[in-house]
Amino acid sequence: MEYKIIVDSCGELTDEMKMSGIYETASLSMQVGDAHIIDDETFDQADFLRKVAQSPECPKSSCPSPERYMAGYEGETKRVYVVTLSSELSGSYNSAELGKRLYMEGNEEKQIHVFNSRSASVGETLIAMKIRECEEQGMEFEEVVRTVENYIAGQHTYFVLENLETLRKNGRLTGIKAIVASALNIKPVMGATPEGTICQLGQARGIKRALAKMAEQIAKECADSKNKILGIAHCNCPSRAEEVKNMLLEKIEVRSSFIVDTAGISTMYANDGGVIVVL
Repeated sequence: MEYKIIVDSCGELTDEMKMSGIYETASLSMQVGDAHIIDDETFDQADFLRKVAQSPECPKSSCPSPERYMAGYEGETKRVYVVTLSSELSGSYNSAELGKRLYMEGNEEKQIHVFNSRSASVGETLIAMKIRECEEQGMEFEEVVRTVENYIAGQHTYFVLENLETLRKNGRLTGIKAIVASALNIKPVMGATPEGTICQLGQARGIKRALAKMAEQIAKECADSKNKILGIAHCNCPSRAEEVKNMLLEKIEVRSSFIVDTAGISTMYANDGGVIVVL
């Protein structure tokens, strides 16, 4: 291969992406009580959700080491692209950049670029797909980087979760007021800022209304949807994800769409029943 794409494990790979030989996953890890869990192909979502439900402690995550990224840069490929979850949410981006600086000291001929997704989950998936699309169009390395960075700047991330406790306890909701209306079944509609932090876009009573509100928000904000791919990730709720997809396709036209189940890190933050949409 002339190039490869490394995606940290917050980004879910589709079955086709896994089979292509182009993509590689840099695994994060999670700690739930005494259990240390690697976010790789051995991740068991149902078991993880049970552990989280039974643990009095909030689960924690750790990003891949610079050495792990350096190992990914090895090999015969001339160009390596890395996609990490938002640098505002994790140390994965900084770890990949440090690994790059250390590796490039003796390998100046290698071309490596680390993309800060300013998103997470299926947002990373779409960015990884965009890199491949640019490479297959025959773009030079610098043009791929420019094109994908522009794509990231125009990407929008939305999500509705059953609860925000893991995000709140792990300090990922900086500047957002604590949700105190749980007794009223208020569900916030959340999104990502251009900088990659989390913001609240609205709220509704009940999950169905919140999902409908999210679909309305997406349809209102989405520009040039005909040329975009719709990506949806869900945590243990495939029918809910299909419902969101159908709601959106009634409102907008897209180039294509896909649905994936959340991997480990996204499962940790989305919790059972969460839905993430990126366009």
